[in-house]
Amino acid sequence: MAEAWYKQSMSERKYGQRGYQDQDRDRDRGRAKAGPRPERPMGPRGRGLGKPTVTVFRCAVCGEKQRDDLQIALDSTCWKCNADLHSCTHCRHFDTSAPGECRQSVPEYVASKAKRNTCGTFEPKAAQEVDEAANFDSPSDAKSAFDALFKL
Repeated sequence: MAEAWYKQSMSERKYGQRGYQDQDRDRDRGRAKAGPRPERPMGPRGRGLGKPTVTVFRCAVCGEKQRDDLQIALDSTCWKCNADLHSCTHCRHFDTSAPGECRQSVPEYVASKAKRNTCGTFEPKAAQEVDEAANFDSPSDAKSAFDALFKL
């Protein structure tokens, strides 16, 4: 009886090969589907895992690292390309998909995003980068970093 149903359903199908709409048949047979996936551990991944990091501010025009303190004055410019640093393109709230291209509510629209402005919500766009000053050249430092990473 089951074979007659299978042959009849195969002839009614658009595609007759095995695998097409088999999930219905498997469900009817009582096969259990795989359970939910185990949760992946969240946390930092990548090349800089376990290395010390430093907060830096880079020019959005040329990409050059600016001075260490994150206090940007109104008349600050990049030392390499002379671009204005107190501008929307260097702000952490700058977002081209947001209304007015800013994630904060700004009282007046700023037309030129790359020019200097007096926006009160300006915060420099800082990034975490691997600290190049930290030196892992000797084998004992590399081994200790590996041991710390895998807690051996």
